[in-house]
Amino acid sequence: MIPAPYLLYLGHSTDFVGIKTSRGLATFRPEDCVGEFRHDDCPLTLDLPRLTIEEGAARGAKTLVLGIANSGGVMGGDLVNDAAAALEAGMNVAAGLHQRLRDVPRLADLAKERGLQLFDVRDPPADLVVGTGYARAGHRLLTVGTDCSVGKMYATLALTTALRARGVKADFRATGQTGILIAGGGIPIDAVVADFISGGIEMLAPARDDDGWDLIEGQGSLFHPSFAGVSTGLLHGAQAEAIVLCHDPMRESMRGLKNRKLPGLQECLDANLQVARLTSPDVRAVGVCLNTSALDRDEALTLCRRTEDQLGLPATDPIAFGADAIIDELLCLAPSARSTIASH
Repeated sequence: MIPAPYLLYLGHSTDFVGIKTSRGLATFRPEDCVGEFRHDDCPLTLDLPRLTIEEGAARGAKTLVLGIANSGGVMGGDLVNDAAAALEAGMNVAAGLHQRLRDVPRLADLAKERGLQLFDVRDPPADLVVGTGYARAGHRLLTVGTDCSVGKMYATLALTTALRARGVKADFRATGQTGILIAGGGIPIDAVVADFISGGIEMLAPARDDDGWDLIEGQGSLFHPSFAGVSTGLLHGAQAEAIVLCHDPMRESMRGLKNRKLPGLQECLDANLQVARLTSPDVRAVGVCLNTSALDRDEALTLCRRTEDQLGLPATDPIAFGADAIIDELLCLAPSARSTIASH
């Protein structure tokens, strides 16, 4: 486990979506966050105390979490300098970028010298196997998206909480750096060699016979040219009996790909269901989660109702309005709706 409490890093970020890891920790583990570190040119805030590296250490922060994401997941010079300052102040450093902290000699040397740790969250297990798609017991739900960074992790966590509130056993299965930091474990599926993606999800959400649910955090989108591969592997490995579609209605184009439009909701649902049927022929869509944070309440509710009418499925912003309608739909699934792929 990464030692808490945390100082959350925003650095020079100007992209609200790009600080999603720090934002996720501030939202779901606020009790473990002493403050945020940001430079003067960063206009963003998590509404936590703004602290220097030294002030964070003085307030008891044990780990600086480099909770930002960028294209390619590389560390610039400023980020390395800030991580080095945290080590010099006596803090461990954690990151979920593709470039590993341990591969930066300056940081590796400092950590060894100070007796501190570098936590590379995007390290997949070494013992992954190739997926098979053979039927396995248990209930599984997977969140999918019209794009990357549209709220799949938030939706999965909200659905997990809502199921538990009904007295149903439910486990959040993290597949990205933010979810892993929140949950304390998981598999960073976008860092897994392609041949092992589906097998990684089979390992993350193995067979279960307690009538509980595994709620698997989705990644990427089938319609995003950069990340469709990981989305496909997730759909096959999850062998989900239920899918929830996530969408940001304010998104005008695919993240990082200017002028590439998002798919229609029905188009996206149909494509995800078709791909999922390879390993779960009876998979069903049970709802839509919308990120309505940029809308006022009345506009958001109107959009939810319009989406319900369009797709014939419950639609909600699970953070603003809860997820009860989707849980109602989920719990109506009959036993016959479970995967019927023949075992090998």
